[in-house]
Amino acid sequence: MSDTSVSFRTALRYWFSLGFINFGGPAGQIAMMHKDLVDQRRWVDERTFLQALNFCMLLPGPEAHQLAVYLGWRMHGYAGGTVAGVFFVLPSVAIMLGLSWLAAAKGNVPAVAAIFHGIAAAVVAIVFEAVWRIGKKSLRHPALYAFAGIAFVLGYFLGVPFPLIVLCAGLSGMVLSPSHPEIFCHRASGSRECSMAEQEASAALPSAWHLVRVTAVFAAIWAAVALPVFAIFGFDDTLSRIILFFTQAAFVTFGGAYAVLAYIAQYAVELSWLSQAQMLLGLGLAETTPGPLIMVTQFVGFMAAWNATGGLGGPSLGYAVAGGLLTTFATFLPSFLFIFAGAPFIMAITANPRLGAALTGITAAVVGVVLQLAVFFARHTFFPAASAPDWFAIVLAGVTLVALVRFKVSMHVLIVGCGLLGFFWGFNS
Repeated sequence: MSDTSVSFRTALRYWFSLGFINFGGPAGQIAMMHKDLVDQRRWVDERTFLQALNFCMLLPGPEAHQLAVYLGWRMHGYAGGTVAGVFFVLPSVAIMLGLSWLAAAKGNVPAVAAIFHGIAAAVVAIVFEAVWRIGKKSLRHPALYAFAGIAFVLGYFLGVPFPLIVLCAGLSGMVLSPSHPEIFCHRASGSRECSMAEQEASAALPSAWHLVRVTAVFAAIWAAVALPVFAIFGFDDTLSRIILFFTQAAFVTFGGAYAVLAYIAQYAVELSWLSQAQMLLGLGLAETTPGPLIMVTQFVGFMAAWNATGGLGGPSLGYAVAGGLLTTFATFLPSFLFIFAGAPFIMAITANPRLGAALTGITAAVVGVVLQLAVFFARHTFFPAASAPDWFAIVLAGVTLVALVRFKVSMHVLIVGCGLLGFFWGFNS
């Protein structure tokens, strides 16, 4: 589906360059694409951009990446969407592989460990700031605070899996929205009026055969990668378990990277794929690289394969790289599926108030899930096992949090600065 006169080659150059500069998390990446494609180049109109953004917000997975896939599809069909989605993450894939190797192979070197110690403290502050930022935006009604609180209790104290929390929150939103529309309404700027009325899609919808065809194609792509791994290594091998787990996770990861990280931490640490400290480090490294923050999953897959060794008698770089790349494949392939299958239905989907209410409930619950992640990280960073409180980490995290919330200091600056402070602290202690 082509919707622009811009040439494919010109768009290709843009998507290629975007992959190297798309820092700033989903908010920054979305703002960057809006400025480039709507305001400056005028390749996409405002209404199309906002409809696409609303559609991507309803989907599990990284919304900024999905938005890029949709805009590429809108301009140049399936080839455009594929190019946009691949180049959006390709540079970060290469960078994260290098950083993952550094953490795995050199993480115990005192100087490197000291740097990572400082980064870990910064990450705790970043996650707590994310709780504040997401909560301020999402908890617009007292009832939504209850969604967040219940989600925290279920996840932290009762160990309820993240997918089940998401399902319950979404269903609760759908069930409660007709009788309590004030909880789930969306207000226009400067208005006190709630809008829950359904809108009719003006575009003709494709047949259900479109969904069948697209799903079949993506199932074949997934099988072409997964089945050889299963055949060579067996279903109990770490690489096979990586494919299965991250494919399943991609279909339930509503709420962004912080929410899915809580789910992954619960699963991966229990399986000894990596430690809590390594999980913290992975998030810190992902914050400093271009691309979606959910690239932290590649770090998890790399470390899982590195620590498992694949029966090779010791850590294997090739096996670990395979683990990281398979994780990335399983994480991002469903994003292409969601866009290519659902984009023709975008107007009908985004106009459905029940789906909007479900998303509101899920987003509120995600605040509680991210708080669970923050407490999990803080406990293991500030109070290491069998050790006294780590006052350096506590003070550094507190200063970082103030810098983030009060002075709006860039995360990249803070992570680099905290890493250097960790290095000097370790050198002098």
